[in-house]
Amino acid sequence: MKRECLTIIGTAHVSAQSVDEVKDTIYELQPDRVAIELDFARYTKLKKSMMGIEEDDSISVTQIIKENKVGLFLVTTVLSYFQSKIGAEVDVAPGSEMIGAIEAAEDLNIPIALIDRNINTTLERALNRMSLIDKIKFLYGILVTDTDDEEIDIEELKNPENLDDLLGLFKDEAPAIYEVLVHERDAYLAGSLLRIPEDKVVAVVGAGHQPGINEFLDNPETIPPLEELNKVEDNNGIPWIKLLLALIPILFVVIFFLAYFNGINISWNVYEFIAISMIMGFLGSILSGSKIQSAIVGGLVAPLTIIHPLLAAGWFSGLTEAKYRKVRQRDIKNLAHVESFKDLWNNNIFRILLVVIGTNIAVSIATLVILPSRVFIPLFMQIFG
Repeated sequence: MKRECLTIIGTAHVSAQSVDEVKDTIYELQPDRVAIELDFARYTKLKKSMMGIEEDDSISVTQIIKENKVGLFLVTTVLSYFQSKIGAEVDVAPGSEMIGAIEAAEDLNIPIALIDRNINTTLERALNRMSLIDKIKFLYGILVTDTDDEEIDIEELKNPENLDDLLGLFKDEAPAIYEVLVHERDAYLAGSLLRIPEDKVVAVVGAGHQPGINEFLDNPETIPPLEELNKVEDNNGIPWIKLLLALIPILFVVIFFLAYFNGINISWNVYEFIAISMIMGFLGSILSGSKIQSAIVGGLVAPLTIIHPLLAAGWFSGLTEAKYRKVRQRDIKNLAHVESFKDLWNNNIFRILLVVIGTNIAVSIATLVILPSRVFIPLFMQIFG
């Protein structure tokens, strides 16, 4: 690709005007190749949508939990909700400008280059770099954004000054997220463009990436190898919170053993521990709106999950709930049209996650409050009193 022959179109991903701009530019310039800010998975999904091919849109919550992709799924769901919400407000489907680019390129028989990094790689790299506080701030910042308070002017968001202010705030509030979602992808997109063999290229990217791409193209020596940007980094930091939480069940077990070896009859304490755990697991699930079967499972596994620091009762009740509530892609899309708690209540994703959270909260209350006061502190006092 020749730098002087590159035309970058910075778009708003839910802008009708961007769709027209993309098509008009491609038809006018008729480049050797059209580059679009998509990876293969998203491109394939858009193509099937364009051809009217309906896919099986079921989502395997069981697989998500088994592969430990819950955090990734939640972030993807929230991002999809946010983009769909804006798209619904301006009556433009997310990705319309990319569809416009694909249609224009195919009409002119121009080959397409997919220049974006796999979305799962991007999100996993972001999650691995985020602290717990970063994750809370990120989710809170997106969920509290209210698109109903004022009229949305998508085109104003493409103004360079407005973009600088928006991205600057994003960088200040969540630098780890900004690094992966914005700066790294700027480098990846620029590196992908430089690999295109044709000279004359039109690139369709989000307006927020345009300044960063230009900066990297002007200084190509600063672009990291794309192979390096595709690696999913392990979070090698010490998980202090997890370690502290793991100490609690270990402490419970130690107290039981000390009491036993000191000749204290712990039978009633064990029964009380099991009963309290099961009741709280059951109540947490059923009060979150679960099926009775899910509540029973949450209650049955609660004593084991309290002792085992790597297990959570909510996952078991949630998995059971998922068997009775089929989750589909439309449940994510429907989040954009939520206007009341009733709408949320009828959304299967929300209901399953609510069961998971509700069960875990109830069992956590048992672990941190009820069991220590009712079982373990009295035992501790008998041992050392």
